Amino acid sequence: MSEKIEFIFKSPDTSPGYLLGQLTLLWQRKLKKVLDPLDLTHTQFILLTSIAWLTNKSENVTQVEIANLNNFDRMMVSKVLRTLETKKLITRQEHATDTRAKIVKLTTNGKNILQTALTKVENADIEFFSSIDKNLSNLNSYMETLIKTNKDE
Repeated sequence: MSEKIEFIFKSPDTSPGYLLGQLTLLWQRKLKKVLDPLDLTHTQFILLTSIAWLTNKSENVTQVEIANLNNFDRMMVSKVLRTLETKKLITRQEHATDTRAKIVKLTTNGKNILQTALTKVENADIEFFSSIDKNLSNLNSYMETLIKTNKDE
């Protein structure tokens, strides 16, 4: 007779990692439905949104700032930004003082696509999380705590 595997969490519905994974898959599936018609992946949407957020604070947004904001690998960000540049949604140019840095800006078309995507994604978020309406701020707070606690791992 073989030995049983011992679990700390006795069933999937008591495992926070399992539940988070399931929730993430369902949420990503919902966002894919609204982003596919705009020819955007979720990662592309995140980067476009990040450029817009950062541009509201500074004219010279760099790829490194975009990567840092999202806890993304810098090389992956560079690759996705190249794709967005090919789609003519962003421009990248050399930084005036740091030759290693690139300044990233949304094009007019990029701003238009982002505004459409943002409206659709925010509405999808509102619908997705509507069943916990009054507890949404608590969920957001818990997620922020988990992100801050685990960011440097």
